[in-house]
This record gives sequence, structure tokens and C-alpha cells, in this order.
Amino acid sequence: MNQKTLVITLGALAVAINVVAGTVVSNLKIPFLFLDTVGTIFIAAVFGPLWGALVGLLTNLVLGVTSGYTAIPFALVNVIVGLVVGYSARKNGYRFSSALISGIVLGILCPIVGTIIAVGLFGGFTGGVQDVAVLWLKQAGTSLFAAAFLPRLGENLIDKILSALLVYYIVKNLPQSLINHRSYKKRNTHVA
Repeated sequence: MNQKTLVITLGALAVAINVVAGTVVSNLKIPFLFLDTVGTIFIAAVFGPLWGALVGLLTNLVLGVTSGYTAIPFALVNVIVGLVVGYSARKNGYRFSSALISGIVLGILCPIVGTIIAVGLFGGFTGGVQDVAVLWLKQAGTSLFAAAFLPRLGENLIDKILSALLVYYIVKNLPQSLINHRSYKKRNTHVA
């Protein structure tokens, strides 16, 4: 299988994983988890930022059709996930430390961008579990941005760190024949 076919195949699988995991977690209303970026992180870590960003974009377009149109504007958040992880992996390899740092950066950056989208397009409410906290904080006198940001910050820190580390352990244990292509091998002479 040539590299382009491998990337497209794994990319499609990554979109499916994002959609299924994100939908299951959302429907079960599991707090502090989204798991809708695991596939994006994987593709970005192994194949680079542009492929990761594409998987992120396609994920939210599919979620927009399957779960509701409100997912579409948040594609920007998933694209950012692909870019941050992809550039970090390209520069530092996808090691435990870079996965952890990527998770922390995403845990802060994603809720900032997500809050701007939520406040700008939906008045801070998106129909998720965190809407209860947003309403409570807003009624307690907190600004709309802070009320929408604070619940997202806690959830995203947990979700993005766990997702990034989960992908690290997956990549670390993949057969080298699967990831033994030029772009990954050049950046990650060793995953430690």
C-alpha cells in the first residue's frame, strides 16, 4: 500500500473514530470527556499537521450532519488540534513529553476558541452538559465569556491531556511497518 492510500485509509478511520467516540460520549453525557479528537491527534502525530487538520475538519462536518449543525462551526477547534499536534510532533517527535505538553496546550487553546464560537454564534449555550454550569455562572454574575469558558476549560484540560496520552501509547505500540513511512520516520527516529 502506498503512503497516500495509507493516509487516506487511516484518515477515514480516524474521522469515524472521532465521530463514534464523540457521539457515544455525548449521548452518555460523560462529564470531562469528549473523545472527538483522538483520531485527529493520531493522524496529526503520525502524518503531520495538514492531514490532522483535514481529519479535524471532516470530523466536524460529519458531526454536523449526524449530531446537529452546531458541530460545524467548532470544526475550527478540531483543525487547531490537528495543527498543534502535527507541528509539535514534526518538531519534537511524538514522545510522552510532547504528547503531555500538546494536551495541556490544547486543553487551554481549544476552550478559548470554542468559547469565542459558542458566545458569538450561540450566546454561550450549545446544548451540552456544560450549559448547566454556564447558566449557573451567568446567574451568579459572571461575564458571559467567563461563564462559557470556565466549564470548557476544566473539561478540555482533562479530555485533551487524556486523548493526547492515549494516542501516544497507541503510536508507541504500533507495528513499525504501519508507521514506517518517510514523514513519520524522519521526525520520530525514536518514540520514547
